[in-house]
Order: sequence, then C-alpha cells, then structure tokens
Amino acid sequence: MGKATTSRAGTKGVARPERERQIVDIAGRVFAEHGYAGTSLTAVAEQAGISKPLIYNYFGSKEGLFSACLTCAGEVLVEVIERTARLGLVGQQRVIVTLDQFYAALEPRPWMWRVFRDPTMPATPEITAQHDQYARRMHAVGVEGVRELLHLAGNDDPLDASAMTAAWVNVFDALVNWWIDHPGESRADMTARTIRLSGAVFGPMESAPPTGAALD
Repeated sequence: MGKATTSRAGTKGVARPERERQIVDIAGRVFAEHGYAGTSLTAVAEQAGISKPLIYNYFGSKEGLFSACLTCAGEVLVEVIERTARLGLVGQQRVIVTLDQFYAALEPRPWMWRVFRDPTMPATPEITAQHDQYARRMHAVGVEGVRELLHLAGNDDPLDASAMTAAWVNVFDALVNWWIDHPGESRADMTARTIRLSGAVFGPMESAPPTGAALD
C-alpha cells in the first residue's frame, strides 16, 4: 500500500473549504498514528504548517477536528459498502468486490480506517451518535449480504445468519487491519490475496469477480 503524499495546509490564498480538507487529511494521519487520546492539536498544527488558533477557528476544538475526520472517513467507507451492494453480486463475488473497493478507497488515505476504528475516540453523545450511524449502515449491508449467501445455500435460519454475520464482520476487520499494518502491500496485492484466501476456504469461483479498473 503506497504511502500518501504529505501536504501542508498553510499555503496563503487557499480557499477555506480546500484548506479545511487539507487539515482534515493531515489530522486524520496524526489521529491514526497516535489515536485520539495521544494526539495534540500542537502536533497537528506543526504537521499542517498552520497555527493552533486556526484549528480552533475552523473546528472549534480537538473533538471538533476529530469529528470532521470521522465524517470524512464514515462518508467514504459507507458509500463504498452501499455502492458495491447495489451491483447485485452475491456470494464470494460480492465478498471479493466489496473488499477490493474498500482497499481502493483506503489506499490513498489509510488513516480513515484507523480513525473509524479508534478505540480512544471521545465517548461523547455527539461522537458516539456520529460513529454509530455509519456503523449501523455498514452493518446493515453486511447482514443483507450474509443472508443472500446463506439463502443460496438453502439456509434461511436467522440464528445461522446472525452467527455468520458476526464471523464475516471479524474476517472483514481482520483483513483490512492486516493490510493497513503492511503498507508495502498494494490494493492489487491485497485483492489477489483475498481471492486466494477465499478460494482456499470456499473453493474456486466459477468466474472471476470484476475488480480493479473494471469497477473504478
């Protein structure tokens, strides 16, 4: 996975929306590396090449800056999950394509996954509600996919679906976390690995799933 190019947000003459986007991207990387609890606005300001008061002016607080990063990550990740679900793929193909598109979204900004899964994020009602709404949307798509997969196998047992959903969520998280922890692996490398692992567990697919450039 290629490392994102470091940019700075202190350039004069940059429109406020663009500068906010730059600050969020830099802050996201800092939050991803140190967690919310271990991140200081001083460190973010230094990385961004701006003053700390400018962060307060734009985002109000450290929590406000994290909220902006969480919104960025949540919107991107949920859009990927929901968009791939609309492709109408089922079974292994849906699994592979969903993960491939997730890798594609995270490759330029891997910090989004770390921010979304940050165990030290503030447990305020606002942040909790913000995170939960994205998590619920992602989970709903996963539940739908698992039910379709089991239905194809002639299994409509709701408890089986619940157990399989729990397993799928853990496998999904494990694969994405492993990839984030191995930055030398590209999106294409990880998609190929996912196909190999899926084939080892479920057997080879009858036809290759549409991945990479075919879906970008």
